[in-house]
Amino acid sequence: MTVAEGLFQFLAQERVGWGMPAPHAIEREMAAIGASRALIVASTTIATRTDLVSAIEAELGDAVAGLFTGCREHTPIDTAIDCAAAIRRTGADIVVTVGGGTPIDTVKAALLCLAEDVHDAEALKAYRVSVGADGARTVPPVGPSAVRQIAVPTTLSGAEFSNIAGVTDPERGIKDAYIARDSAPVAVILDPAATVHTPEWLWLSTGVRAVDHAVETLCSRSAQPLPDATAIHALKIFAEALPRTKDDPDDLAARGDCQLAVWLAAFGLGRVEYGASHGIGHQLGAVGGVPHGHTSCVMLPSVLRWNAPVNGAQQAAVSEAFGRAGEAAADIVAGFIARLGQPGNLRAVGITEDQLDIVAEGSVGNMMVRSNPRPISEAAQVREILDLAW
Repeated sequence: MTVAEGLFQFLAQERVGWGMPAPHAIEREMAAIGASRALIVASTTIATRTDLVSAIEAELGDAVAGLFTGCREHTPIDTAIDCAAAIRRTGADIVVTVGGGTPIDTVKAALLCLAEDVHDAEALKAYRVSVGADGARTVPPVGPSAVRQIAVPTTLSGAEFSNIAGVTDPERGIKDAYIARDSAPVAVILDPAATVHTPEWLWLSTGVRAVDHAVETLCSRSAQPLPDATAIHALKIFAEALPRTKDDPDDLAARGDCQLAVWLAAFGLGRVEYGASHGIGHQLGAVGGVPHGHTSCVMLPSVLRWNAPVNGAQQAAVSEAFGRAGEAAADIVAGFIARLGQPGNLRAVGITEDQLDIVAEGSVGNMMVRSNPRPISEAAQVREILDLAW
């Protein structure tokens, strides 16, 4: 691989730990950071139907400043405002986020609110990433945040390894990106035991989401050597470990391998340009409420097929990583998704035919759609991909 010039931007992320129970690891990370008052952010399900949050509260004791359970799927903008208000109200100096992409992204956006003294949804919208007619991105500057987050992921979405928050504007029906340096978790704790209560469909579909991270990294129009190398290794691990977790949900070693593969797959997040699988997926969530993992399940094979005329050599690397050199990457990925028992088309995730044009129109302005390897500049092209996935 020859790259004439490039730039790799490391996250403002200090530590990633694995192999230690989450409650004890959180206490360790708080001591390392010098934090003493933690607001725990988790979904209502995790807080009330598992013992994970109560175990963390027992370990931290008086260091717990409060519990916020107001996160909602696809991160509606008002939930970020509410979370920021909870951080201010409790006087927390660290946020401990337990869960998947929704609570982690909610906290990312909330920390942006703290950094820029934002108190309402309209003010927050001024910080969304915009894409011009020429495809150029505008990322509003965001200052430092005095409060950071420690993430304990319970899914494989990989949100903990980026500083990009996906936040839905219900009025426009569009999911926007918000980027801030300090939104990335300062520390990540990978505890496979913390994932055992995650529903199977969510675990496996977010695993496909992480596969999507690796695939769109390898197939990026702005590929880089380090993310390429980690993405290839991630796909090799997922090809073996993710089906093991389906066959035996109690296989903690396989779950731990998948968590490490998520980390490897995420080195491209925010460093190389992703494509239409991620970008269209954002709008499937905003318009049809499709969960993140399922958007990758139904879009990635079709995006690979649509892009094949321009990045066939990169897609060949995907096939090789799965141990199936010479086969079409789209077919391999589609078969892998089917092996995991996940949905394979838009109808299976509840998208109706009358929503296709709405999704296509909303996708054109998405920064990842506009950086797709095969250029996309109009809704009709997005509709071609949606029709392949129909």
